[in-house]
Amino acid sequence: MTDGVREAPGIWFGVDVGTVRVGVARSDPNGVLAVPVRTLARDARTGRDLDELAALVAEYEAAGVVIGLPRTLAGREGASAGMARDYGAALAPRVAPVPVEFVDERLTTVSAQRKLSQGGVRGRAGRAVIDQVAAVELLQHWLDLRRG
Repeated sequence: MTDGVREAPGIWFGVDVGTVRVGVARSDPNGVLAVPVRTLARDARTGRDLDELAALVAEYEAAGVVIGLPRTLAGREGASAGMARDYGAALAPRVAPVPVEFVDERLTTVSAQRKLSQGGVRGRAGRAVIDQVAAVELLQHWLDLRRG
């Protein structure tokens, strides 16, 4: 697992880890555009969400997984970043040899909420997709960084 930007062709997955839900997005095979995939129910007890994510990675023959690392505005890592790193550590053996990387995702959830609100999506409907939209935001950011 790394915090760097790698050059690997193929479909990449973006993951927004929360305490209740996990948003999942994927790129197109050329690594240009991120699209939503689904929202998984977080299951810290059984790890079912990790198994479901690993199955998606295998199904799409993914080149890699990028997990959002929620740093503070000052760039520090707090409890949420630790949770994301723990999630990545638990996912890595399930998807090996597919690499698991991290990307700074400061403000992606705020940006996702703003986009949904501007699109008229609020309340329960917004909660159902906010994690996917945040995953799209962080993956798109990573894809853009990778392309330079």
